[in-house]
Amino acid sequence: MVLWGREREQARIDALLAQARDGRSGSLILRGEPGIGKSALLDHAARSCEDMRPLRGTGIETEAELPFAALHLLLRPALDRIGKLPAPQARALEGAFGLATAPEDRFLIGLAALSLLTELAEDGPLLCLVDDAQWMDRSSAEALLFAARRLHSEGIALLFAARDAFHAPGVPELRLDGLDRRAAGDLLRERTPGLGPAVRERILAESGGNPLALIELPRMPDSPHHAQEPLPLPRRIQEAYEARIAVLPPDSQTMLLVAALDDAGDLDVVVRAAGRLGVDAAALGAAERAGFLSAAGGLLSFGHPLMRTAAARRAAYDERLAVHRALAGVLDDEQDADRRAWHLAATVTGRDEPIAAALEQAAGRARERAGHAAAAAALERAARLTPGLAERARRLALSAEAAADAGALEHAQVLADQVRRLGDDPLTLARLAGLRGRIAFDRGAVREAHRILLDGAAAIAGLDRRGAALLLLDAVRNAWYLSDPAAVAESSARLAGLPLTAEDGLDGFVRAARAMADFLAGDLERALPPFRELIALAAAIPSGMTALRISICSLAGISGDFGNGLAIAHSAIEECRADGMIGLLPLAQAVLAIHQMYLGRFRDAVTTATEGRRLATDIGQTHRIAHFESVMAMAAAVQGREQDCRELAERTIAHVSAHPVATIVGWAEWALGLLDLGQGRFEAALERFDAAARGPLRHQIMPVYFAPDQIEAAVRLGLPDRAAGPLARFESWAGAARRPWAQAVLHRCRALLATGDAEAERHWEQAVRSHADADRPYERARTDLLYGEWLRRARRKNESRTRLRSALETFDRVGAAPWAERARAELRAAGETVAQGAPDLAASLSPQELQVVRLAATGVTNREIAAQLFLSPKTVSHHLYRAFPKLGVTTRTELARLDLG
Repeated sequence: MVLWGREREQARIDALLAQARDGRSGSLILRGEPGIGKSALLDHAARSCEDMRPLRGTGIETEAELPFAALHLLLRPALDRIGKLPAPQARALEGAFGLATAPEDRFLIGLAALSLLTELAEDGPLLCLVDDAQWMDRSSAEALLFAARRLHSEGIALLFAARDAFHAPGVPELRLDGLDRRAAGDLLRERTPGLGPAVRERILAESGGNPLALIELPRMPDSPHHAQEPLPLPRRIQEAYEARIAVLPPDSQTMLLVAALDDAGDLDVVVRAAGRLGVDAAALGAAERAGFLSAAGGLLSFGHPLMRTAAARRAAYDERLAVHRALAGVLDDEQDADRRAWHLAATVTGRDEPIAAALEQAAGRARERAGHAAAAAALERAARLTPGLAERARRLALSAEAAADAGALEHAQVLADQVRRLGDDPLTLARLAGLRGRIAFDRGAVREAHRILLDGAAAIAGLDRRGAALLLLDAVRNAWYLSDPAAVAESSARLAGLPLTAEDGLDGFVRAARAMADFLAGDLERALPPFRELIALAAAIPSGMTALRISICSLAGISGDFGNGLAIAHSAIEECRADGMIGLLPLAQAVLAIHQMYLGRFRDAVTTATEGRRLATDIGQTHRIAHFESVMAMAAAVQGREQDCRELAERTIAHVSAHPVATIVGWAEWALGLLDLGQGRFEAALERFDAAARGPLRHQIMPVYFAPDQIEAAVRLGLPDRAAGPLARFESWAGAARRPWAQAVLHRCRALLATGDAEAERHWEQAVRSHADADRPYERARTDLLYGEWLRRARRKNESRTRLRSALETFDRVGAAPWAERARAELRAAGETVAQGAPDLAASLSPQELQVVRLAATGVTNREIAAQLFLSPKTVSHHLYRAFPKLGVTTRTELARLDLG
């Protein structure tokens, strides 16, 4: 087949296929209007892949509410390989296809799809073609796009054809425009050579270069080139199809309508439903000969998606009702319960409780399979069919929740507003308050979200104390993000006023909420003990309560207990990976990256944040993206990567300006101040720290943690008076926290501010002793550097060199280049010749290469590494292939002997 005027597009596709044959993967979206040639280019790819295994799927408009229908159609030839996937992924995919109970995390299904495609690609390069992607059910689209964004070195080419409605961030696109006049003329001559010049010119002008219009318009019995006014092109194409359908025998038109309204392309179902309407299977013949339908392997498919649309829309309303009844009548009530429920719903125009109940059951099954968008649609339709107002409101509220779970926040808000107008049941409205608060928070209206939650809790305090408590806990969290002491105090006071019992299981959370209010109010002696109690209980929290463990980890970060926080974060991440909780994993990775940063493990923090940011981007968690980038900005500041630090911090600050979450912007502000401090720009550093400590951050933990940096900047400038406030702030917190590292840093600050040598030396020595009991090497190195400088100025060069060497060794190890250079300069000034440090092997690797290499050094296999990092085994192999030369090794066993930080 000649594709006129598509040489550029064919070359792009051919390059993608060649890349897959070479073992590299890629994806591409062919985007354009109906009839522009997207399907023809997919056909070109299929014809060009003789040495590749093809998989082909399509989005079907009438299946858009059936969860994972499109994914099942694409992967059906590979289902015999599911058993080779890691167990959580296999369960997820089996659950998606209705073969088992599915986990709640829908993103795990995308990972399972990637793994299954990778398994197939082990046999050779693989080509996946998805037509009409805009009509895929949302669950399938999310899974395939998740897989597409993670393709790397598997030998897979993934091609989508889609209209503009298909939203696919992060996947390359190629837009198809109309053919130029020359190519359009060539196509027209090939297909309809007998056209007269005038007709030919009219079609060329009105088609806009749309290939399908060029083919179909001349076939119309009453061609549009005789019309006086041109019609919009898609409508014109549909009219062309409708005109061709009109000349088919009546029974063939009916058969075509049944096929169009069926949602699975099941030949047997279509023939049996047509039989109920008095139409024999022989009626398929004329539809096939006209090019509308083709049958193969028990499946029916349309020659073009617009043919299906035209067949359905040209039929009268009563004809469509009859066909839906016939289809519902032949579908099995157990195996095809969901499809049957939707067909029955299409047969009624008023209220019908039994059908509404059937749709609600279908929604429940969809949610079990993580098909939240399908559940939302089924519940919304069920609500429209529900006679009673209260029951209608309940189903609409459930639909709104499911829509929010599917990421459709705007539609969820519309449904929530409808519920509020429908009824006044307090429990339904309170449930809705939780949803509305969540939507408002995600939109950046954090204060509005807080007020919604308070009002919702007040409405049900006497009816459902635990439900009210959960709303108030969310309100406390929102107020904390706002850094609003009064709002946190109000929420926690209301929470404490509820008559909760031990059976409610919320006692620890209530005390933590009170402690959060105390913290923001500055009463640290009351705030930190409840945090410590919860941290001590974290190890005993049973499996399945990962979110609680992550919350406690955040409290460890506020308490300065970074060692326990690190352990809790690691356990939460292990549980997320083992159970496939991809939606929760970025939050666990965020708290881990923060603790790694606090402990001076900057390279680890960047590795964790890089993986977390990629995953958060894949699944649309924008707050988490900002969270990770603020941590990466901190690491860049320590390492002296000025441009990276500024870009990351400024993106975070811009995000927070639209979504006011003070706890995220704190690290970005700290990063910029630390960057200036490390580069010797002490005045700029002090101004930034002072401004941050006066702003909304003043109640949060970050001004406590950057207070030592603020003090150092003030001392460097000879302005000790400006260090008094930060010293009081850190001193108050350190006394309540009772952490050895905090005492060490406090003594360092007092030494810097001491007015006499004896006092200063006493504090320096106490700082050194306290650091010996603390696992914060970067902070110890900062102390050694400052102490060494003090000793050198006191002309005690031998002692100073000991401190400065220790500082330099640590700074080199953690990659703190500006601080290492300062230590080298001080050593030279102390009379020591300083050799360049040994090459940092870990610094030569990308964050993902480092992560893969570290796991490989423990002896685990590529497949096990892939399962942990949500990659394919071939991608793991690719990273090892690139890392080995950088590390100077040739075998995996050599990795265990390397210092990888």
